[in-house]
Amino acid sequence: MTVDEYKEEVERNRPRMLSVARSYLKASEEAEDVVQDVLLKLWQLLDKLRIPMGPLALVLVRNRCVDCLRRLQTTIDIPENVAESEPACDERYEKVMQLVDKLPTMQQTIMRLRHMEGMEMYEIAELTGSKEAAVRKSLSRARQAIRQQFKQQSNE
Repeated sequence: MTVDEYKEEVERNRPRMLSVARSYLKASEEAEDVVQDVLLKLWQLLDKLRIPMGPLALVLVRNRCVDCLRRLQTTIDIPENVAESEPACDERYEKVMQLVDKLPTMQQTIMRLRHMEGMEMYEIAELTGSKEAAVRKSLSRARQAIRQQFKQQSNE
């Protein structure tokens, strides 16, 4: 792609890129930053780009927005050695363990194998007779369920 073609593609696609970024981030400044980052990345790939650039640009904007949203999520640290930790951490650990006990059997198993036994995804897949992608999906759903239930309990 030439520089002139790139400029034309940017003029054509920038409004849509901004719209997508704003729909994810709600903050106009952050959306502008995301679009600028994506345009810089596309500029660096100028010799490899082809027309139309729009679909690739929108995917990159969406992915960058999701990355930004993930960075904003709060996380809860569970200490390695609960016995030596402070009482508040111990209470949070107990709450999380109670929530794990309420999960469906397969999700419980995967959570325990991954986080308590320290097994890798492929090992868990072999052990459970599942595919690695299915194990990842199940682990993600289990974590999400625990996160939501923990937040609900914290707000009560």
